Amino acid sequence: MTFDGTTVNMLITGIGESLFMTLISSFFSYLFGIPLGIILIVTDKDGIHPIPWLQRILGLIINLFRSVPFIILLIMVIPVTKLIVGTLLGPKAIIPPLVIAAAPYVARVVESSLKEVDSGVIEAAKSMGSSTFQIVWKVLLPEAKPSLLIGAALSVTTILSYSAMAGFVGGGGLGDIAIRYGYYRYQTEMMLVTVAILVIIVQIMQETGMKMSRKSDKRIR
Repeated sequence: MTFDGTTVNMLITGIGESLFMTLISSFFSYLFGIPLGIILIVTDKDGIHPIPWLQRILGLIINLFRSVPFIILLIMVIPVTKLIVGTLLGPKAIIPPLVIAAAPYVARVVESSLKEVDSGVIEAAKSMGSSTFQIVWKVLLPEAKPSLLIGAALSVTTILSYSAMAGFVGGGGLGDIAIRYGYYRYQTEMMLVTVAILVIIVQIMQETGMKMSRKSDKRIR
């Protein structure tokens, strides 16, 4: 195949669509995922405000959504997607299923990061009469910031990999190009190019997350 101006423009458009889907979905996934992760850690039996039954129910729901393969979830939430964005085609149509798939994953990542906070710091905050909100906002989140940033890099790259599946349902992006040209038209070169671009984007995201994590880590000076 020839990489002429049309092909290059198509790839640029695909990169833009993939980044659009990934960044918008990541924003909303964290908008829902952070509160869910905080609730999981706060209501744990050893948490700040234990509510075991709530923690178990919420954990079960999160695990159920995490266990559904994304390609199946795409089909399952078609009515929701149609209701929210009014279409089933294009990058916008992939955002609702991406958020539904990624938010539970983000919640578990946030929960894992918050669990790394030294319990002694939390006990010290309790002894000074801090409320649950104050402990979460002024102790848990700041102390877990380096781990949260690393988790964010992993989450965003996971969402990017999910977005690559959007090509199967006409969602656009690099995945759509890889499937339409690399798979259906047997253009191996196009498949390799789109994979290479995705790898580069993933590396950039991972390195950015790691650098931000190191800068925010108070133990590294």
